[in-house]
Amino acid sequence: MSEIRLIVGLGNPGREHEATRHNAGFWWVDAYADAHVSGFRAENKFHGELARVQENGNEVFLLKPQTFMNNSGRAVGAVAQFYRITPDQILVVHDELDLPPGGVKLKFGGGHGGHNGLKDIIAQLGDKDFWRLRIGIGHPGERSEVVGYVLNPARKEEQPLINAAMQRAAEVAPLIVAGKQEAAMLKLHS
Repeated sequence: MSEIRLIVGLGNPGREHEATRHNAGFWWVDAYADAHVSGFRAENKFHGELARVQENGNEVFLLKPQTFMNNSGRAVGAVAQFYRITPDQILVVHDELDLPPGGVKLKFGGGHGGHNGLKDIIAQLGDKDFWRLRIGIGHPGERSEVVGYVLNPARKEEQPLINAAMQRAAEVAPLIVAGKQEAAMLKLHS
């Protein structure tokens, strides 16, 4: 297993999107940066905001693409290329419709499941073999309602469940970064 050198939180820039379900990835990397007393800086050449943290003696880059969700791959590709980071050294944190609020799963590779941020990252990297930390936001039930659903805040009763899932994921982050993904999955999924 590879150590993680880049953690990407997916979301949409702008105040109007801050509290929306689609920004669960941003929420998680913000909390991770705060826990490591690090802040994000706008980096135009990377089309996003970048922070650096130390985890178990390893330097890890945190990225929040500022391109809007559908073009997230531009930022991921730019950082990965500049710092020579391979796809298996990347963790993408994103909202997941197929998990209920409070659900959280770590997985390697796979398709994009209709998630436009993942779709663009796969296209830009030319590879789907990167790590994903999937934060459950639930599904509206109807496919036609998905866009409105992800672009709105979680219901009052859902947000504490989502927050708890993000906290559980934060607790295993040192294992993930150290390349001990199997151990992290064991803790996270049981």
